[in-house]
Amino acid sequence: MTGRLVLCDCAGTQAIDAKSLENASGLACTRVHSALCTREVAEAAKAIGDGGAIIACRQEQATFEEIAGELGVGDTQFVDIRDRAGWTADESPTAPKMAALIADAQLAPPPVKTIDVHSEGLCLVVGEPEVAFAAAEQLCTVLGVTVLVDGAVDPELPLDRRFDVIQGRLANASGSIGAFRVTIGNLRQLAPGGRGDFALADPVASGESACDLILDLSGGSPIFPAPRKRDGYLRADPGDPLAVQRSIFEISHLTGTFERPLYVAFDAHLCAHSRAAKTGCTRCLDICPTGAIAPDGDHVAIDPLICAGCGACSSLCPSGAVSYDQPPVNFLFRRLETLARVFRSAGGNCPRLLVHDHETGAEMISLAARFGSGLPASVLPLELESVSCFGHAEMLAAVATGFASVDILLAPRTEHEVLEREMALAGAIVGALRIRLLDLTDPEALSDALYSAEVTEPVAEPVLPLGGRREVTRLAAKALNPTAAEPIPLPDGAPYGAVVVDTELCTLCLACASLCPSGALGDNPDKPQLRFQEDACLQCGLCANVCPENAISLVPQMDISDSAFRHRVMKEEEPFECIECGAPFGVKSTVERIVAQLEGKHSMFAASNAGRLIRMCDDCRVKAQYHAEDNPMRLGERPRVRTTADYMNGEDRD
Repeated sequence: MTGRLVLCDCAGTQAIDAKSLENASGLACTRVHSALCTREVAEAAKAIGDGGAIIACRQEQATFEEIAGELGVGDTQFVDIRDRAGWTADESPTAPKMAALIADAQLAPPPVKTIDVHSEGLCLVVGEPEVAFAAAEQLCTVLGVTVLVDGAVDPELPLDRRFDVIQGRLANASGSIGAFRVTIGNLRQLAPGGRGDFALADPVASGESACDLILDLSGGSPIFPAPRKRDGYLRADPGDPLAVQRSIFEISHLTGTFERPLYVAFDAHLCAHSRAAKTGCTRCLDICPTGAIAPDGDHVAIDPLICAGCGACSSLCPSGAVSYDQPPVNFLFRRLETLARVFRSAGGNCPRLLVHDHETGAEMISLAARFGSGLPASVLPLELESVSCFGHAEMLAAVATGFASVDILLAPRTEHEVLEREMALAGAIVGALRIRLLDLTDPEALSDALYSAEVTEPVAEPVLPLGGRREVTRLAAKALNPTAAEPIPLPDGAPYGAVVVDTELCTLCLACASLCPSGALGDNPDKPQLRFQEDACLQCGLCANVCPENAISLVPQMDISDSAFRHRVMKEEEPFECIECGAPFGVKSTVERIVAQLEGKHSMFAASNAGRLIRMCDDCRVKAQYHAEDNPMRLGERPRVRTTADYMNGEDRD
């Protein structure tokens, strides 16, 4: 590591061992200051001006960034070791934890991928006339406003042409900020001409329009699923004036061009949603709270403008077609390994991981530290954009890299169902005592839950999590179950497992092998065989759905032995030998069954020679049909080529 760590004990309220931190982190440390943001700010400016400063304070980050801007220094970094480590009731040494947090802060995340979203300020206000018109009067000076009032009411139209008024029923809405599309049924538009009050024109069946923003003051059901996650859509209770004013203020600032993160990466070639009009995996479709994911042929499509970045789809995707990209999964694995390794190397024992989001979780930790007992010295907080992306692979990776336990602090907007499902899957592999979901809103309750938790011993030999989520899961499962002799049973719906083939029903049609998206099921080009490789199976269900004999069923499990990487024969039969050339083709039992059902019984195979075609390979069948007397391809003897002499002799004349 490079840089110089600038330390401050925040008016003597935390104990910092500069020498231990220097040894553990490999960074040069300043002396421990006490008022770096006030009376010792000159020393902070000097450290920043020298370049490469890592200031161990996040509370006053804005102050130090202003100093860095004045000095023209752009490489200043920040790390919080006070709220997360220094302010604690735990009397154990905090240097290992501080060193781990500093090492985590030193990791450079990949650049954020973004897309530009443009809003011109065209706003649709939906609600009862009294509230909607009042909101429009405030917004019309900064936005282009249209008010939609319900068709069941007879509104008194305002004589105000600064905004437009329409009446009707909002039948459908789609899109997000800058790209909303709305369909309005029984539409009546304003007819402002003439003397007296304004009137509404005659209704039309429906009309479509576009807008950049929607302010919903109707007080009814939300227009969109997960309304708080739909950019550009704001709603407020019309009976709460403060909430209405807050929404008006917020929406008035949503004009211009915004950079929107691309939260997930998608590889359509890996998607196991569908094949040949047969549906397989629907995990991401079933769980997406915003409706950003929709079927698109053999795979799904993700609308990046609607995706709110919860990461639930990444946690549940069995193939890795959808992966969280804010930051990428492999960077998260690297953070887990770094935190655990540095904590141990600095002398810490039994590290525990606390996963939290950057809003609710970070605030709870800060309040618990400032006014309560803080976090135990062995609990290392890991801040994420969304905790829903921390699925079973990440949970297992944390335990396998050396964490004794994993606690996930849920936020109000967290998809609980996803994490409960993923915890059950990870718990089946590692043991339920190591992984917990903390659904808490009180900082003091958070501290109590962490201090009173039972601490187990971490894995004896931590692993290095390399590869994708499936590879890391298998690696962790082997490290956590070194003596397992049998496959580990998993909950229903797990993305790992085997297929069971009823050999009495299977006819080796190989429809399952031809449609298997991961290649777990395959054939043998040299003989009639159905083969299976368990490590590649996604448990998507396509094979079971496409099987015409209903001969396939799924078994959720994880075989951590090397046999999971080998192909094993699920069913094998003798090939039928061509009666002409002797070449093997097809399945003997199938050919014989077809012959018994058709030869001499069906009109097309009534003649003995026609029945022989069933017993021939493809090449011999074509030859036999070509040389047959009733071959429809026979056109008779080719006519003689006419020459110039034929025409001169008049032989071509009538």
